[in-house]
Amino acid sequence: MKKNLIVKSALLIITLLASINVFAYEPDKEQECKKPRFTDFNLTEYNSSDNVQVAPESDFFFKVSAFVDPTTIKLSAKKNPLNFTVESTSTFHKVKAKIPAALTGQFVRIDASAKSVLGCDNQHGWLIKVSGF
Repeated sequence: MKKNLIVKSALLIITLLASINVFAYEPDKEQECKKPRFTDFNLTEYNSSDNVQVAPESDFFFKVSAFVDPTTIKLSAKKNPLNFTVESTSTFHKVKAKIPAALTGQFVRIDASAKSVLGCDNQHGWLIKVSGF
């Protein structure tokens, strides 16, 4: 009987010691960083089977996740920076810009990049064909 009590007590102590690691608090654990998402690009992307073209000097927009720092958004067309505006809401940032007239009749890669508040960055792009005269 005494042996049985000692064994049960030993098992209880071992279980309690093992569970300390399970419930340990980790204050240095970093938050998981979410990469920015780019959505709702309003122009039709180029597809060789459809051959859809956009008009020169077309206005366009896309949305970026709300957890993005809007000051880190960068936008370019054919590797040339574009002027843009940002409208922020609680759920997203809407980026608005215009296709430059100088790109008439060309294939254009529009590239966007941004950095989240926690430091993760991401980039995305869209290929369009701007119609000629």
